[in-house]
Amino acid sequence: MLADALNNDLELTENSGGCLVYDRPLTESGLTWRQLTAWWAGDDDLTGKEERFQALGLYGRLADSLDNGAEKFFFARYCARYRTQGFGSPALIPQVYLHYDPYTRHRGGTLARQRMDFLLLLPGRRRVVLEVDGIHHYADRETRIADPALYAQMAAADRRLRLAGYEVYRFGGQELADKRVAGPLLDEFFASLLSQSG
Repeated sequence: MLADALNNDLELTENSGGCLVYDRPLTESGLTWRQLTAWWAGDDDLTGKEERFQALGLYGRLADSLDNGAEKFFFARYCARYRTQGFGSPALIPQVYLHYDPYTRHRGGTLARQRMDFLLLLPGRRRVVLEVDGIHHYADRETRIADPALYAQMAAADRRLRLAGYEVYRFGGQELADKRVAGPLLDEFFASLLSQSG
């Protein structure tokens, strides 16, 4: 759980046994897969096979935290970039719980929706939230009928995230249903998003 995503202050409030807590300071360069793997392994001098071994272990641990097939596909498609673009690529972090952000303190409290499907910490302290929305984001779980109040809650939460300095990008679960179409769509999106990071 991040207590302060800008300054990387952390606070565990519950379920601490199941949480991974990145406790190293973030730099202007963001957080790369190599940095995350070194933290996971507790070794900043990893190379070659050992780095790949540790990276696969971390990938498995993070993939296990995902809720559904659409999120798993999204994560796997992004992480395939580590093979082609290298471990210096920005790390995609799933299931991030945001407890407190200094920007929201000045706007009346913590964020209503505190769990992000995915977070990228990019160069220049750029924070990008990626969401994969199933029907539960906009419809009643039992009746599966569109719920305007539920959708309004999601829209309000997005506005608060944006005002707190996050970029928010949403994908409808239906966009990812056909993997033959979804794969290239995601590849193009990731390339465009990361090319803006300079």
